[in-house]
Amino acid sequence: MKLSALQQSYLTRRANSFRGSAQLDSSGDAAVKSPAAIFWLVIHGVCCLISLVLGFRFSRLVFFFLFSANLYTAPFRGGAEVAAPLDVPPPANRTVASRVVVGRHGIRIRPWPHPDPVEVMKAHSIIERVQREQRTLFGVKNPRTVIAVTPTYVRTFQTLHLTGVMHALMVVPYDLVWIVVEAGGVTNETASIIAKSGLRTIHVGFSQRMPNSWEARHKLESRMRLQALRIVSKEKLDGVVVFADDSNMHSMELFDEAQNVKWIGAVSVGILLHSEEPSAMVQREEEGVSVPVQGPACNATDKFVGWHTFNSLLYTGRSAVYVDDRAPVLPRKLEWSGFVLNSRLVWKDVDGKPEWVKDLDALGGVDEEIESPLSLLKSSSVVEPLGNCGRQVLLWWLRVEARTDSKFPSRWIIDPPLDITIPSKRTPWPDAPPELPSNEKVLIGTQEQTNKPSTRTKTPRSRRSRSKRKHDTKVIGVQVSTKSEQN
Repeated sequence: MKLSALQQSYLTRRANSFRGSAQLDSSGDAAVKSPAAIFWLVIHGVCCLISLVLGFRFSRLVFFFLFSANLYTAPFRGGAEVAAPLDVPPPANRTVASRVVVGRHGIRIRPWPHPDPVEVMKAHSIIERVQREQRTLFGVKNPRTVIAVTPTYVRTFQTLHLTGVMHALMVVPYDLVWIVVEAGGVTNETASIIAKSGLRTIHVGFSQRMPNSWEARHKLESRMRLQALRIVSKEKLDGVVVFADDSNMHSMELFDEAQNVKWIGAVSVGILLHSEEPSAMVQREEEGVSVPVQGPACNATDKFVGWHTFNSLLYTGRSAVYVDDRAPVLPRKLEWSGFVLNSRLVWKDVDGKPEWVKDLDALGGVDEEIESPLSLLKSSSVVEPLGNCGRQVLLWWLRVEARTDSKFPSRWIIDPPLDITIPSKRTPWPDAPPELPSNEKVLIGTQEQTNKPSTRTKTPRSRRSRSKRKHDTKVIGVQVSTKSEQN
């Protein structure tokens, strides 16, 4: 009995304790859910949303007004500061503010972003001196003068070609003499072009005029180059001779390799041609046609053993004969531009001149054909291969000329001014359809007036004729629209 009474009292106390804790939890929930607590939670959430929307601008402004009052500077300068000149430095005991205020935001004053021209010139002079020292240490120790020989004549594309070779010669890092031989005599057009280079030039004329056929042109250009070599021999010009044709493209490595020649050297020349039948050319290339390059060929031990020439059999019967022909222009077996000469090779009575050189005066006759500088040698085995034994292509051969019926402006001067093809006040491609010309409109209007049917009687015959006239009018409108579109 006593044991059961004790258990019942223990259970009663435990139940009362659980009931008391439950009442406390319910009272806490009631306190949390009171209107005041909910109101402050809502206010807190609204403030958080406002801060997020404004990008925390409110907190930054509070921090600015509370802690950065000393950073504020006057947005305007005083009269003395305005009247002071801009180039006068401020006093030493005065501190210049590094901030200005535009509204509520500070802007940092940064230095002038443009470089000082004096410092720029100093930097360029330093770079030039470094490059000169590098060429002295790692380049040619005693560079020789480059003597460039260019045959030319007045034509439509002369300005185009001669300007290209002129800019190539202007950037050569060696002393340079440019000998320009002009067919047909010296002209002001050629003299005005080469005068822009600022180089030391020798402009001479050749009595014969340039022929219209490519074969005769190649022969005349060879004689013009011999004339330039005679000038080198007569004036005792010391250096290396480079044959820079006006329509070729040259790399700067060509002039570096020319410094390494002892007497006569050869480089590889890339031949640039176009074909009117690309499918046939691709088929023949797949059959094992050689690459379009001419130059020296060496063996495995880098010894000169022969020549690699351009295969012209692919263009048999399809090559250009005259300048106006729309066909690829073929090069000679060995072009002059692929050779580099020591100028002492053409001098007279010079010490150390090799015996395998022919006399320059004995060459260049009227009936004698000189295809390349190899005609100056008694044996071609003495040629020195340049450009990693001919593995590097150092210049590119190209012949592109204008037709006689071309409409290019004379001397590339536009006089009178060009006609207006597109007005500047509207777009070149209007969205609206093109309007019909006024005369065609009048013509169509008169036809419609003459073909206008009478409205007095309505018969099946008049209906048929009216439908026929409508069909004719539509056909006329379609024809006129097509004509306007073609115009």
